[in-house]
Amino acid sequence: MSGAPRLTLSDLAVLKRQIDRERREAAERQRIEQEARLKAERERHLFRLNVGDIVPLQDAGKVLLQAPPPEAVPRQRELDERAALEEALSDEMDVETLLETDEGLSFRRRHIGQDVVRRLRRGQWAIQAQVDLHGLRRDEAREALQSFLRLSRRLGHRCVRVVHGKGLGSPGKSPVLKSRVRAWLVQSRAVLAFVQARASQGGHGAVIVLLAPPDNPQQAGDS
Repeated sequence: MSGAPRLTLSDLAVLKRQIDRERREAAERQRIEQEARLKAERERHLFRLNVGDIVPLQDAGKVLLQAPPPEAVPRQRELDERAALEEALSDEMDVETLLETDEGLSFRRRHIGQDVVRRLRRGQWAIQAQVDLHGLRRDEAREALQSFLRLSRRLGHRCVRVVHGKGLGSPGKSPVLKSRVRAWLVQSRAVLAFVQARASQGGHGAVIVLLAPPDNPQQAGDS
């Protein structure tokens, strides 16, 4: 035992202070826990006073299934269908009164000047694309023209040619498709003006069409 370390009075004082601190900390923790229990009990008591006795629901043995999420709204499809509806071309519209007959049948929107039509008739606009409707049935021709105008405008084309034929192969030699095409062009919001083609461009069997620029200027560059 002679080898065991001896505690001095100062060591005993430090040990006593440590024991006292641990006792105070333990007492403080006990006090905090007691206050928390009393607070929780008061809250439960107030809840019972306000709500009353609570009876747990019996387990019905049913599984609550999560409701399926709502179906996604196809916004782009709706916009495309709305645009297609707006661009729908009717066969019932009579456009003869809208056509000018000075040097051949022509058409222009109200905000398009006569000088634009003259330049179009003289061939001063370069033809950037064309569609040949000759020999197609009426519904096929209407659909093909509508698709052609939509695509041409999306590509940024401003001047195009539409070939409808002279109607020499039609019953009675009547150019039915020719009048249909002009009526469809008048109805299309993509068309600003059109004139009968010159002889070198197809003459009575074609029209030269001036298109409006694309709604989104970036469309032509992105395509």
